[in-house]
Amino acid sequence: MKSTVETLSPTRVRLAIEVPFVELEPSLKKAYREIGSQVQVPGFRRGKVPTAVIDQRVGRGTVLNEAVQEAIPENIMAAVREHDLKTLGRPEVEITEFNDGDSLNFTAEVDVRPEITLPDASTIEVTVDELQIDESEIDEQVKNLRERFATLKTVERAAAEGDFVQIDLNATVGGVDVPGGQASNISHEVGSKQLLPGLDEAVVGLAAGDSTTFTTQLVGGDFAGQDAEVAVTVRTVKEKELPELNDEFAQMASEFDTIEELRGDLRARVTQGKQVEQIYAARDKALAQLVETAEVPAPEGVVREEVASRKQAMSDQLERIGASLEEYLAAEEKTEEQIDAELTEAATEGVKVQLLLDTLADAEDVQVSDDEFGHEIVHRAQRAGMAPQQYYDQLVRSGAAAAVFGDVRRGKALAAVMERISIKDSAGNPVTLDALRAANEAEHNHEH
Repeated sequence: MKSTVETLSPTRVRLAIEVPFVELEPSLKKAYREIGSQVQVPGFRRGKVPTAVIDQRVGRGTVLNEAVQEAIPENIMAAVREHDLKTLGRPEVEITEFNDGDSLNFTAEVDVRPEITLPDASTIEVTVDELQIDESEIDEQVKNLRERFATLKTVERAAAEGDFVQIDLNATVGGVDVPGGQASNISHEVGSKQLLPGLDEAVVGLAAGDSTTFTTQLVGGDFAGQDAEVAVTVRTVKEKELPELNDEFAQMASEFDTIEELRGDLRARVTQGKQVEQIYAARDKALAQLVETAEVPAPEGVVREEVASRKQAMSDQLERIGASLEEYLAAEEKTEEQIDAELTEAATEGVKVQLLLDTLADAEDVQVSDDEFGHEIVHRAQRAGMAPQQYYDQLVRSGAAAAVFGDVRRGKALAAVMERISIKDSAGNPVTLDALRAANEAEHNHEH
């Protein structure tokens, strides 16, 4: 095999490859074997059909094509090794010349990792918003905690919004019971809009033992899209009682003795959450600065693949909730071109950041230990609701394990950079990474 490389741009090359016919022989033999094991010819055992008979039955061209398809990837890999290229994404192949018995000539255009000159991280300065915590945010946290410890008390009055009712339901269309449209003694929070449209309005004002009917449109089943008459009977009305805000509540709802200590702990948690958000904002700004300073180019082919995969993921997500891309576009009042442009912009930024962090990881000689890789697998498996081993096996099968490994390595390179940059808030106060370290530590301890 002979190969030459031509640079098309800082991120793309064209390989011109020539493979002498003699080097195609192994692939040709393999193609004859595979096709021979699939064709049945009377008088010959399967797999023992002579090549001349195969040529006659399926055509020499078919066999040659199969051999070439197998030989191309192998020769591209050999050329990539020979020219020491760092390729990205899938190559685009074009056969320029090939006749039976002659050498195979083809070109392969592929994206490559650009040479990036890294700026000194210690020269990067970012400013984030000043941390502000309003007492109303702590009040909101206390309110949520009270809601969790609320009790329900039966009352002898009509139902109002915020009450809980035990109800019986019976849906009919044209006097006929709807299959699955009957339910008895179910609990419902009035005003929560959790069950049927129109139910909340119908129940308000009804006391225990009262009944009424209302009309609602069915969304599923045999009568989907039709109006149904729903009879609702209230069995009991319960009022939500929130515990009093005092030291007793603090002792019941937390490990603290006083309401002040509890508020102090909630304030500390809210503060840490906001500090972590501050660090994430600083990270995004630092990455944008680094990418801009280093003038990282975005390989077009990789961006195209990334856009296609993001668009596919978007369609799959919409499909799962029973919607289509067209419906989504109509709801968002956007054209497909606008969505494509948005995806392209986001993918371009994402690819540039990945390239920058890969270059950084190489420059810093970042290594990933088995323990760190395992930790990431456990973390992702938990998020996906799967057993770690099962998740890992699935990754290996889909060939995505290397990508996860790359993510961990880039994450470590980014952490190293974050230690060196200067972060201040808009009031000029320095911002440290302590809150993020504490959050990571807490998460690590929780996992073990």
